[in-house]
Formats: sequence, C-alpha cells, structure tokens
Amino acid sequence: MTASIRAALYLRVSTSRQADNDLSIPDQRRQAKGYCTPRGWEIVADYVEPGASATDDRRPEFQRMIDAAAAKPPMFDVILVHSFSRFFRDQFQLEFYVRRLAKNGVRLVSITQELGDDPMSNMIRQIMALFDEYQSKENAKHTLRAMKENARQGFWNGALPPIGYRIIAGEQRGHRTKKTLEIDPFQAETVRLIFRLALEGDGTSGPMGVKSITTHLNASGIHTRDGGRWGIDAVHKVLTRTTYIGRHRFNTKFWKTRERKPETEVVEMMVPPIIEVAEFEAVQAHLKARSPAWTAPRIVSGPTLLTGICFCASCGMAMTLRTGKNGRYRYYTCSTKARQGEIGCRGRTVPMEKLDTLVADHIEHRLLQPDRLEKVLSSVLDRREERTERQALHIAELRKRASEADAKLKRLYDAIENGVTDLSDLMLKDRITELKAIRDQARADAERAEGAIERLGPTITIQSIKKFARTARKRIPIEGGGYRRDYLRALAQRVEVDAKELRIMGSKSELLRTLVAASS
Repeated sequence: MTASIRAALYLRVSTSRQADNDLSIPDQRRQAKGYCTPRGWEIVADYVEPGASATDDRRPEFQRMIDAAAAKPPMFDVILVHSFSRFFRDQFQLEFYVRRLAKNGVRLVSITQELGDDPMSNMIRQIMALFDEYQSKENAKHTLRAMKENARQGFWNGALPPIGYRIIAGEQRGHRTKKTLEIDPFQAETVRLIFRLALEGDGTSGPMGVKSITTHLNASGIHTRDGGRWGIDAVHKVLTRTTYIGRHRFNTKFWKTRERKPETEVVEMMVPPIIEVAEFEAVQAHLKARSPAWTAPRIVSGPTLLTGICFCASCGMAMTLRTGKNGRYRYYTCSTKARQGEIGCRGRTVPMEKLDTLVADHIEHRLLQPDRLEKVLSSVLDRREERTERQALHIAELRKRASEADAKLKRLYDAIENGVTDLSDLMLKDRITELKAIRDQARADAERAEGAIERLGPTITIQSIKKFARTARKRIPIEGGGYRRDYLRALAQRVEVDAKELRIMGSKSELLRTLVAASS
C-alpha cells in the first residue's frame, strides 16, 4: 500500500482588493481542497500570506514553509499553489526555489497550470514565469502612475500620514472614497513646538539643535504618536519635511532599496500647512548653520566681535581676521582672497575697528530706536499673539475632551454600580481603559500647552520695548573701547561686506527672544 502524498497549501493575496474577489484566501483554500481530495492527497499544513508581494522572498510564511520543506526529511511532499504567480512573480527566483525544493524531494504544483516534470514542462513553466514577471512590472508601473496622479489631485494614497495629520474621507468617485489629510489639532501642537524650539528655544536658551530638542521632548513627557520616545532622526524628519508648509512630497524613494528617486519622479501634493514658510526656511538656515560641514566650532566661539557672522558678499565665504605690522593692525578680509588672491575673489579687506564700529553704530543708533523696533517686530508680535490665542483654543478643546471622557466614565461606573452592566464584560473593560487613556492624554496635553504659553514670557508692550532699547544702547559699548559681543550678536546674526555697502541681517525671532528675556 503506497503512502498518500502530503501536501502543503500556500495561499497568498497581495492586496485587499484581491481578497474581495476570486483570488481570496478562502477561495484558494476551497480550490486546493477540491484538487487534493480526488487524488487522495493529505493536506498537512497551510501557509497563509495576506497582503504580501511575490516579487521577492521577504515573506514570513513563505520562509517558514521553505524551512519546513528543506528539513531532513521534509514535512510534506508537495507545495500546492493556485498558480505559479502566487508562489513567485520573478522568473529567476521561481526557478531557484523550484530547484532547491526538488533537491529535497519536494515538488511545486499549480492547480490552474498543471505541468509534468519533463524538459518541455519545465520550459513552459519558465515561459509562464517570464510573462508573470512582465505583467507584475507592468501592473506596478500602472499602479504607480495612478498613485502619482492621485497625489497631484490632492488625495492621499493610504500610507501612515506624517505626525500632525490624520486621514479623512474626501470626495466619492463611483464606489471609491478618495482620502485626504486634515490637521490633527492635538499632534499639530507638537510639530509647532518642535519648530519653535528650533527657532527660539525653551525660554531659557537660544535656538536649539536637533539633539537638544529630542532631549527636551523626552524630558517633558511629550510622546510620539504611538506613545514612544522621540529619536534624533524623527525630530530631524519633522524639521525638514516640506509637508508642514503644505507641500507633501510623494514617490521620493524606491521602496525596495530606499534610494532617492530623481526629482522628475517626485510629485508634490498640496495639504493644509501647519508651519509658515518663513518659519520653515529660518529653521533650515539654522540647521545648515549648525551642521559641522558648514560651520567649524571655533568660528562660533571665537573672541572677535564679528567672527562667524561676517561674510564676503562677492563669493559668500567667511571674512577672517588678518594682522599686519607685527600684530599692530587687524583686518577682516575675504578668506577666498586670503588663500587665492584676487584671482579667487576681489572681496574687500576692512580694518577690524572700522567694521566693528560701523556695525555697532548702526545697531545702536538705527535699530535700537523704539519706533524702529516696534516696526521690525510687529509681524512677529502679531504671530506671537495669534499663537497664544490658538493655544488657548487648543487648551479649551483638550479640557473639553478630558471632561467628556470623564463624564462617559462616570456613566459607565454608575451603570456598573446600579447593576445595569457587569464589569466582567471584556468589551466594557476595554472601553473603560480607552476612555481613561483619552482623558489622561488630553489632560497631559493641556498642561503641556499651558506650560508653553507660560514659557512665552510676559506680554510685550510699548513701554517694555522703550526700556529694552534704552538699556541695550547703554550696554553694547564697553567703557574704554570695544563692544559687548553677546549683546551685538543677539541683534545681528549675519554681516555681508560688499564693495560699496554693508548689509546687516538679523533674526526677528532671536530679537524677540532677547526682548522677552530682558522684560522678564
């Protein structure tokens, strides 16, 4: 009496759409049983792979099945699939695994493509696999084309959205509901906080770097969307993602290798912005300035008044300090010119004392005038007021959410106490846990938002601006000559020396931070 053939079923769908039609897992299983029963084959195992592509072998159930087939002796004699494309859509990989299985006495059999073991059948199978591979690549191409067009029209393609956003139903097109993104008011505040820390700091420091922001978030109990701790990469991704200024970039990388695609392949999708463009660009400038590839540590910590903030307008390179007459005279000169002569750059060379005086005089007599300061800061102060109002609304929404969750919990506890329901009900326990989590998270978020308002510092008035201007004008000059470096750098972050003019640039956010600190 011959032993019955032991069969393992491999059942796979690559998309949820396939799971709803004739390639569904139950239908594949039904057809496989119908194939085995009349032949007297015994089904000893089945391996189910929902939502997995057959273009590679990175499939958990597939690998578990291959391990069982490669055992000595194998756990089954045949692997049964609906079609060879369920097993692999790559001709080379299909043949590789067919031969590997055959070495251990295991055959691959297709329900819908019955073939023998002779050379002709092997050739037919290889031709079928080539067509499957071609069709798979064509389908992927058409699918990507459709997804890119979907993104161009402002619709979301189904991945997890960036923190600060949530997916909502957009418009209905036939039987399909198009998805779009809207701002998640709870998580969006975390995004705004990260950008604020990068530009202004936490009220006790200046602008913060990525590492410092990460430490601050974790120390403050501010969690990621899934409740975890922040990492440096995650914070850097938030700070550099154009999604937050309303331009989400789709199709930026190859999904297998994660290598960047050419810019011609990238599609920009319009989404509601969380951060203003000017704020985003200012953060990018800060990140670039902090990068070791752009700024050496000695430049930002040198003792000279304008070291690290003075640049040649002609070539964009830093102005460095040079000395003459045995150190009696000191000059700021273009570093390109200093290395290569006028062939490299025809930039200016300016006596240090003269340039320092020009910059300090401009700040002292032009910028540090109450009317000028008020005009310069008006837009920043308006944004500060808007942010405070938005935070207040956000806090009210969070407090309301916490109160609603608390009220629902009270009604559930009343129902349990009055014998209307039983606490042993697992669904009830899960609901209580869920409501507690919503209430506690909303309270924690509200307290954090209130802390952010407190850290903004006192309200800026005309009187505080006048007082700041008067105090700063007195403190910038040092008795006996020279200027206080820290005061000057709080008001000017970049000085450009051109052939006929001097351009002094500063950050409004840094100026506001200095003003707030002086008013506290």
